Amino acid sequence: MAELTLYIGNRSYSSWSLRPWLVLKHAGVELDEVVIPLRAPGVRTLEIQRHSPSGKVPALKHGALTIWESLAIAEYVAESFPEAKLWPEARDARAVARAVSAEMVSSFAALRTALPMNVRRKIQGVALTEAASQDIARIQSIWNDCRSRFGQGGEFLFGRFSIADAMYAPVATRFDTYGVELDPVSRGYVASILGLPAMQEWIAKAREEPHVIEAYEAIGVVG
Repeated sequence: MAELTLYIGNRSYSSWSLRPWLVLKHAGVELDEVVIPLRAPGVRTLEIQRHSPSGKVPALKHGALTIWESLAIAEYVAESFPEAKLWPEARDARAVARAVSAEMVSSFAALRTALPMNVRRKIQGVALTEAASQDIARIQSIWNDCRSRFGQGGEFLFGRFSIADAMYAPVATRFDTYGVELDPVSRGYVASILGLPAMQEWIAKAREEPHVIEAYEAIGVVG
């Protein structure tokens, strides 16, 4: 049994669960995974609170310690496994990587509402609000800026894969799911994220999940 246990939601829909999972996978950390089927009949907040004091997933348990927020989990993994080099080594790049990661946590509500994560389906023809379109434009601006200033030597935002890429990975899946039109740099970046072996593993496992409340999925109210 691994020392670390990560409690996650359904892989098909849980964008916040994907983020620390990718970080742990990249770090090569042995962990146990426990999937809590969100929105399934009988799943109550109290049940999730057995593992997460916020009543939300993801949550990471390491011995007696519980961490229940995606970016906090990623920071803990970076500190616990420094050899994984989960943040850029250069100070300027590391500062920007932390800034864009924090912006992902605090922003883009319109995008999340308009384009819920769903890695099991391709969905066409979703009408975007002006706010969602502005979010998409801002994300592409972030990606272009990071790639142009710090992306030399690799295919990710700061060259080598970092926590910042894990934070934006669910957005890449959304853009793919909904066929969002992107600029060339952003298209290439989405392809790089989706091509990660860990990302392919997540998607494959998502497609093996039982269909969770088909009525929700049919109207896109997921993620």
